[in-house]
Amino acid sequence: MPIQNKILDGKEASDFIITDVKREILETIPQSKEIIGYQLEPPTLGVILVGNNPASESYVKNKVKACEKAGINHHLVRLDSEISEKELITHIQSMNESESITGFIVQLPLPQHINVDKIINSIDPDKDVDGFHPINFGKTALGLPSMKPATPYGILKLIKLNKIETKGKHVVVVGRSNIVGKPLSIMLGNDFNIGRATVTSCDINTPRELLLSELKRADIIIIAVGKPDFLTGEMVKDGVIVIDVGINKVEGKIVGDVNFESVKEKCSLITPVPGGVGPMTISALIVNTLNAWKRKYEISKKVSMI
Repeated sequence: MPIQNKILDGKEASDFIITDVKREILETIPQSKEIIGYQLEPPTLGVILVGNNPASESYVKNKVKACEKAGINHHLVRLDSEISEKELITHIQSMNESESITGFIVQLPLPQHINVDKIINSIDPDKDVDGFHPINFGKTALGLPSMKPATPYGILKLIKLNKIETKGKHVVVVGRSNIVGKPLSIMLGNDFNIGRATVTSCDINTPRELLLSELKRADIIIIAVGKPDFLTGEMVKDGVIVIDVGINKVEGKIVGDVNFESVKEKCSLITPVPGGVGPMTISALIVNTLNAWKRKYEISKKVSMI
């Protein structure tokens, strides 16, 4: 995949992955009768959307578009923001038990009166295509087959498609969230064909001098702190690779955690915001849905799982 002007193009990589998923689904469905005795229907992604948060509406719209491009069916359930936690769990149980739903997500964030951990824990791990369930987190940490957390998985796929070497490299991950920073640090340190890196985990509470010292030595920086312009050019060395996971709204514009113009001058590769990690998260969700479908019917996989 050609790289132009230092830009790691997440949209181009995501389109490549989604096209490959569609090809595999189209190849697998006619063959499924010989493998399992009857012809499969395409996978179906379920989405539970609570309330009408504009950002969530946009994310769900993009996920639905990706499903359509990949040849995956979708089933969207819209719920009122006042719904009780118990009622929401009832909808989750319905998707857990549904034979037609391959995998599903509960779009975050949720209203404040709902316990997010309780909701995530109520999702069947085999249908948890966001990869948030503790069982999937644990399996990912051990390098076992699992639903990998979508954003870290997407980042690793972006690294792999662009043939970026991680073995023996010093990677600094800034941010320790359960959704991005923690699993990504583990995955990059694991003994996969993408990984084997020396990983330093930092966050905004890391003492400033220590943080600057680690950033200046990093070969690859991945940042997810939710603070616009947090990383600037003077904080990084020449030739560094920077992956910006941040999504912030500043004066009506979407920006990342990286001061793009100043860092771009120093780095060898950098992701834009938007158009970098965001599309990769969606394509990883699509791959997780494909893999859930194939695991359910014990069909051998062709799409690489890292």
